[in-house]
Amino acid sequence: MTTNDLVQSIRSTLRSAGDVERARGAQAYMKSDMPSLGVRVPEVRKIVKVVAKEFPPSAPVDLRRAVLQLWREAEAREERYAAIDLTGLRMVKEDLDMVPVYEEIIRTGAWWDLVDGVSHRICALLLAHRATMTPLLLQWAEDQDMWIRRAAITAQLGAKSETDPQLLAAVVTANLADKEFFIRKAIGWALREFSKTEPAWVTTFVADHASALSPLSIREATRLMPSR
Repeated sequence: MTTNDLVQSIRSTLRSAGDVERARGAQAYMKSDMPSLGVRVPEVRKIVKVVAKEFPPSAPVDLRRAVLQLWREAEAREERYAAIDLTGLRMVKEDLDMVPVYEEIIRTGAWWDLVDGVSHRICALLLAHRATMTPLLLQWAEDQDMWIRRAAITAQLGAKSETDPQLLAAVVTANLADKEFFIRKAIGWALREFSKTEPAWVTTFVADHASALSPLSIREATRLMPSR
């Protein structure tokens, strides 16, 4: 088995599962120049899971190679979804060598579905390697690339009680002046998710930064809060 076997099998299976009518709607919805095959996201995940069992990567380096090949050679959006799904294999869950892979996905994907697709992967790395990932995310929070900044803000979405409030506050405050919709939405999203665990902290944070937070961020952050 070679990396190419895994990639080609995913690619051919995705094409066989395509739906022309659905593809047109999907491409229009995503406002993407890259064509869609019309394969639903759950089906993409199922295909990747089945093919990865048939052609299992023998080592993390082989998996990274497959992910990047599928990503870089993608001719349809579902191939990029499949590349992201491959990064969910257990062998690389806590592998710091995946950071450059995720960064490439974020910078070259440059759209919310692809950027957000790796947020939980980055979260897993943060929880396993705080000493390395925390300073990296602080650096990302001030990157010139909006999507890298969004990734820093959303990096703790799945952390729940393991969320680092100091890190969350830092990546959010670094972007309070940003007028980009996707940044403001991400700020609200990150705060709203943490409000499920620490509502008092989020309430205080929003109150303390009310003059700097956008109305969108505040609305999203307080969506789950009880009405007064």
